[in-house]
Amino acid sequence: MSCSSSEGPGYQEPYNPDNNPEVIPISNEDLLNLTQQLTFKYFWDFANTPSGAARERYHVDNPNLNSNVVTTGGSGFGLMAILVGIERGYITRSKAVVRLQTILDFFENADRFHGAWSHWIDGNSGNTIPFSSLDNGGDLVETAFLAQGLICIKEYFKNGTQEEQNLANQADNLWKGVEWDWYTQNQETLYWHWSPNHNFDINLELKGYNETLITYILAAASPDYPINPNVYTNGWANNGAIVTSENQYNTPLILDHAGAGTGPLFWAHYSYLGLNPNNLSDQYADYWSLNKNHTTINYQHCVSNPNNFTGYGSNCWGLTASYSRNNDGSVGYNAHDPENDTGVISPTAAISSIPYTPEKSLAAMQFFYQQGEDLLGPAGFYDAFSPHYNWYTKRYLAIDQGPEIIMIENYRSGLLWNLFMQNQDIQNGLNTLGFSY
Repeated sequence: MSCSSSEGPGYQEPYNPDNNPEVIPISNEDLLNLTQQLTFKYFWDFANTPSGAARERYHVDNPNLNSNVVTTGGSGFGLMAILVGIERGYITRSKAVVRLQTILDFFENADRFHGAWSHWIDGNSGNTIPFSSLDNGGDLVETAFLAQGLICIKEYFKNGTQEEQNLANQADNLWKGVEWDWYTQNQETLYWHWSPNHNFDINLELKGYNETLITYILAAASPDYPINPNVYTNGWANNGAIVTSENQYNTPLILDHAGAGTGPLFWAHYSYLGLNPNNLSDQYADYWSLNKNHTTINYQHCVSNPNNFTGYGSNCWGLTASYSRNNDGSVGYNAHDPENDTGVISPTAAISSIPYTPEKSLAAMQFFYQQGEDLLGPAGFYDAFSPHYNWYTKRYLAIDQGPEIIMIENYRSGLLWNLFMQNQDIQNGLNTLGFSY
């Protein structure tokens, strides 16, 4: 089956639903409902059993593979997904509280490194699972993604029953225990990793533009371990060098995407699951325009299809980090973007961009749905596929499924944006860094 496009090379015949009569057409509203409900199952039905937290991955054909590997950032997305599940009626509030209590207790007792959690954690023991040879300690960015979810939990339950208020206070205390200022090494920048064995040997600065903006905002918002504004200015913004006048497809980039052209689309998602980019600006950028432009460039690349990949087009687009097809046909992982396009489409890229490009994202979702069981599985749309190679993988990743259910909800109701942005500490952090919002 081909995607449709009336522009550029790689044009395919428009999709005709009569060619695939076994897939019953669905309205956009029903498709949004279905996508959220199925994707929710990743964080509820397929979570790590002892901890209740999000598994790093789930393979339909090998469901027990790495079942003990919990992902810190993906678990933060999972906390937010559970709130969507309550609001949409997938679970009762009382059942959600029980699960959330299990998750928060797990992270309270898991290994921490100056308050930060590791990238991967053993869901059975709470012990760190090394992400790489030097990365066996705190991961500040994964911790920030978890903290984003913890703050939403705090705001959602803070006026509830006594049990819910206790849960809210626990979530609040967990994120406030992160020693954000430790991760500066007394320099005017944040560093991604610290290990008790290898110290700051990885030496990776959080320098924009990429997915890590939320880390600086949380660090500035911390009541007990805050950074000063110079850390943001000199670290994240590179003393103003973050701004660029470059454009692609006649669309301004606005900020330099870490020297990587436009970068993968998850850069427009992860920091903005709770942080509302609407009306968000500082001296460097309007972040709504930034993310809309980023998405538009990604879309236009797929429509223009300079690499002549079969199937790319106006209803089949979206490049981001996901599972991927290696040159030998095996399954790998790749951060796809217009400068690193291997012919693999990641459904999360278009779906999670729905606040920025609703019509384009819905058109892509309709096409993904028409692929039937090739692309739609027990926990929503599978992670990646390639029309060019007729390649599909029945695999999921937490960090790709999470933004789908969350950003659809933000598009529909603003739920997570409203919760996160009403938090007083977050407002204090944004004010400290000079944001308008």
